[in-house]
Amino acid sequence: MSVEGVITRESQAGPAATAERLAAAVSASGLTLFARIDHAAGAAALGLALRPTQLLIFGNARGGTPLMQAQQLFGMDLPLRALVWQDETLRTWVSCPDPHWLAQRYGLAGAAAQAAATLAAALEALVGQAITPAADSEIDAELQETFPASDPLPWSHDTR
Repeated sequence: MSVEGVITRESQAGPAATAERLAAAVSASGLTLFARIDHAAGAAALGLALRPTQLLIFGNARGGTPLMQAQQLFGMDLPLRALVWQDETLRTWVSCPDPHWLAQRYGLAGAAAQAAATLAAALEALVGQAITPAADSEIDAELQETFPASDPLPWSHDTR
């Protein structure tokens, strides 16, 4: 799916895990997670169906202020946000506004355009952390939780 001004990346995990990873990446980077809106839960509360769809809103003044100093209307697009959603084929995606496109939209140049580029790189890194497969240690912990050693697998030779 391609929408002008929106960056969309496919995740290798489901929507809940992707949203959790994104929230963790936001916190680990020192940004503030201002809100997390579960649109699917809101729809379900009204008896409406909606595939998993969560909006995370995050940022900090250090990243956004230079953009608003150059063009105060940029504040309509801040703080940053990312939508974690599942399509009809059950693939999970993360979509967010493209800071480069926003910089062009607001006519930013010079230092302000560089600030938007820095913001774009940070956003790409956060999304990258959210969509990449779990590290082996995370997988090992999940397997240990699912199949504890105290409960050997039926085909195991372990007779504890």
